[in-house]
Amino acid sequence: MEKTESEADPEQVNLVLKSEKKVKFDDILVDLGDFGKYQKKAYFLLFLPTIFSAMQKQSWVFLGAKAPHRCRLPEDFPNSTYDNPDLNLTSMIPWNKLDESLSSCSMFDDEGESVPCSDGWIFDKSTFGSSAVMDWELVCEKKEMRATAQAVFMAGVLVGSYFFGWLSDKLGRKVSFFISVVVQAVFGILSGLVPGYWAFIILRCIVGATTSGVFLVAYVLAMEMVGPKYRVIAGTLCQYYYTFGYIVMAGVAYFLNDNWQLLQIALTLPCVLFLSYWWIVPESVRWQISEGKYEDAKKQIYKVAVENGVELDKEKVDLMINTTVKEKEKELTAEKASVFDLFRHRRICFRTLNLCFLWMVNSGTYYGLALSASNLGGNPYYNYLISAAVEIPAYAFNLLVLNHPRVGRRLALAGCMLFAGLVLAITIFIDKSQTTLLVTLSMLGKLAITSSYGTVYIFSAELYPTVVRNVGMGASSMSARIGGIVCPYINMLSDIWTPLPLIIYGALAFTGGILSLFLPETLGKRLPETIQDGENFGLQEDSVEDVSKSEVPT
Repeated sequence: MEKTESEADPEQVNLVLKSEKKVKFDDILVDLGDFGKYQKKAYFLLFLPTIFSAMQKQSWVFLGAKAPHRCRLPEDFPNSTYDNPDLNLTSMIPWNKLDESLSSCSMFDDEGESVPCSDGWIFDKSTFGSSAVMDWELVCEKKEMRATAQAVFMAGVLVGSYFFGWLSDKLGRKVSFFISVVVQAVFGILSGLVPGYWAFIILRCIVGATTSGVFLVAYVLAMEMVGPKYRVIAGTLCQYYYTFGYIVMAGVAYFLNDNWQLLQIALTLPCVLFLSYWWIVPESVRWQISEGKYEDAKKQIYKVAVENGVELDKEKVDLMINTTVKEKEKELTAEKASVFDLFRHRRICFRTLNLCFLWMVNSGTYYGLALSASNLGGNPYYNYLISAAVEIPAYAFNLLVLNHPRVGRRLALAGCMLFAGLVLAITIFIDKSQTTLLVTLSMLGKLAITSSYGTVYIFSAELYPTVVRNVGMGASSMSARIGGIVCPYINMLSDIWTPLPLIIYGALAFTGGILSLFLPETLGKRLPETIQDGENFGLQEDSVEDVSKSEVPT
């Protein structure tokens, strides 16, 4: 009897079950074509929504833009401007010698004493026509609320990375992806409509959670069908979607300068288009296999084969399913790894703490530099545009050096962090009037930290032993989110001294660069699988094997 795709031949199944030959899913991908027509189309479509998630992550640069401000005086009219040529402002407001400008938070009373602003503020709208900071007066004694808004958003990113990871395991990648897109569209639009600060940041927190869901699921769905040969390249190139999002956002923000709420809605509306993905995006093959939906998985694999114009060995596909079943049975009987396993063994504990620090510094510095671009002086739109554009050579640099035998992961990471630390620390010697030099050094630091942030992900995934890789990457990711939560408060220190946040980021990056040199190189090495392998990793040179086309473990 001839076997159909939906009904397996019992005799054939028995032969397959008896077979001891192991076929991995990556073996099937090689037969399908590592990066064929289907994979290219899926890759392009799945990462499109991440463009708008990227905009949401850094939109506070413009939504919460900070502008020069002064106390509203009793003599001011409702429509008075910041400079108000009808008043002698220097006789009514103290002069800030440090900034060589009017005091932002005080004025003179009738007796000539300096007192806090009592009737609100007037903002300089020559650069930013509108922002949440202006509408809600998040300045002076309320300036911490500006930093809190972005910190709460990043807290949402942290929660979302775990929630949508759990949801995608329970309900499938497709359902999780669709839910994150719908929630992002709805709550993103609502956050542009609500009139109050607290309602806004709660809605933005939820939007932050969805940015994790969109990227996480898009990454898994797109990358799982990319063969080993192209996985590192594809994993790096997808970052350009984020970069493109940042660049486009600068232009949109410039044209919607006069209405920050309209800007928030405009950055969100395109998400509605991705609701059509329910009929376009397929379910994850790996998830279908892990859930025992073998026939659905095989149908999807054969569909890819047809689109790529290749003919698959159906027996080999059955062998892959059989291998997966056996591995699943072993996993059920094996002892589950926990986060505590990362700290029970000396070398793995040291490396875990080291990697968590590196993730925190890379994330905090990366987002800190991006969010502070408008604080450096000069045109904030140009500053942010340059800040986004420097990511293009940063990722290109990674493609060139990460698999180079003379560089590898460790030296690339250490070199970039040390360079970032040096150029940012130099700002301590730069006068704040040297705006161009300050911006240049900040952008060089952003370029280097972008490269190191991309490297630390690959490096970490290869350093953690297989049995604790998921929990290790989870701990590292959580550390990164902590860096993102803290950086808005570090940026507040620019009110005291403009280069101060850059100096702090530089010191942290330089420290991270030195610490990364204590980690073993992974390029060309057999990756650790057990805890004992992890303890011995880097001590035995005889564990080298030819993996010149190394890949990020999945």
